[in-house]
Amino acid sequence: MNVPVVYWSGTGNTRTMAGAVAEGIRSAGAEPILMEVADADVAVLVSEDVFALGCPSMGAEQLEETEMEPFVESLEPFVSGKKILLFGSYGWGDGEWMRDWAERMRNAGAVLIRDEGVITNESPDEEALEECRAAGKELVAE
Repeated sequence: MNVPVVYWSGTGNTRTMAGAVAEGIRSAGAEPILMEVADADVAVLVSEDVFALGCPSMGAEQLEETEMEPFVESLEPFVSGKKILLFGSYGWGDGEWMRDWAERMRNAGAVLIRDEGVITNESPDEEALEECRAAGKELVAE
């Protein structure tokens, strides 16, 4: 089983989280396909039943606007019934961007692993990375 992990990262924090999610997926016996959103194809994710999406909080607690938001917008009509993990980091606020993103995906019919995603303030510490690994395992569990 191949599991795409698509992310956008400005400072490297969300990229680090994506790597930990991939470790969890691999430890559960599946093969992660780790890619930056600029290299991802919505058509590929549409054909998958399970995947992870990562993006930090930007601006006024929103998804990154030039790459990730258009990608998510294109993907949104096709997420119904798909098992998805959302993750990302933030530097201010309280995680509103993730709650909004999770609600958006649930409203589109996605089945979310971790109702409010996995978030960490600034650079992920070992506890946050372990949570990412555990969520990656949960993503591929039956």
